[in-house]
Amino acid sequence: MAEFTLPANSIVRPNGKHNAAPNGARNTKRVRVYRYDPDSGETPSTDTYDVDMDDCGPMVLDVLIKIKNEIDPTVTFRRSCREGICGSCAMNIDGTNTLACTKAVADVDGELKIYPLPHMPVIKDLVPDLTHFYAQYESIKPWLQTEGPPPARERLQSPEERSKIDGLYECILCACCSTSCPSYWWNSDRYLGPAILLQAYRWIVDTRDEHTGERLDDLEDPFRLYRCHTIMNCAKVCPKGLNPAKAIAGIKKLLVERTL
Repeated sequence: MAEFTLPANSIVRPNGKHNAAPNGARNTKRVRVYRYDPDSGETPSTDTYDVDMDDCGPMVLDVLIKIKNEIDPTVTFRRSCREGICGSCAMNIDGTNTLACTKAVADVDGELKIYPLPHMPVIKDLVPDLTHFYAQYESIKPWLQTEGPPPARERLQSPEERSKIDGLYECILCACCSTSCPSYWWNSDRYLGPAILLQAYRWIVDTRDEHTGERLDDLEDPFRLYRCHTIMNCAKVCPKGLNPAKAIAGIKKLLVERTL
């Protein structure tokens, strides 16, 4: 009989440190943050912080920055633009993958629970290891591939041709969709996942690219593409409102059409 065990660091201790709100705080929010330091040799825990929201910005990222600056400087997370553009602050907030900079604290009833993106190795606290994710992105060759000499000026497109990449080029590679996909959880070693396949479709339908056939050949694989079962978690969590499942369906359609 097969036995399946989880690594020791997958067991989260629920009762970590508690940091009370300052005296006199009237409008507080309890924030539970996942903590994991691989150098400590301890299993992960969740620390709680009572944050004075009268002295804090409205977004979850504002709360994390306040915690790091004023309460606990050891809390580790990624952030950059604070405008939903860079995708750095992607994490699991209140059970849903999203961007901390665009998620309002007021949208969360009760305790605010913040965890790293699921089913990815954790470097520390809220910072996942995206090495494999970016290697998959590199594998689809996300740049224009052409055969002839470059034109004297830009490569022109009609408005209709340009519109084909609408809903695709806006992807910020935050990985919210891929880490919400059960197929990617179990097959991420071979399945590219919704984020990378959406990016692949973006170059396939770009009329300036001349390697459409080769791109489709690379994706025609039982695992790289066809592990998608249209669960639609990807479209539900995308902070940019994109639909990776639709892009994946578009790739499948093109593969069928070229055999007719």
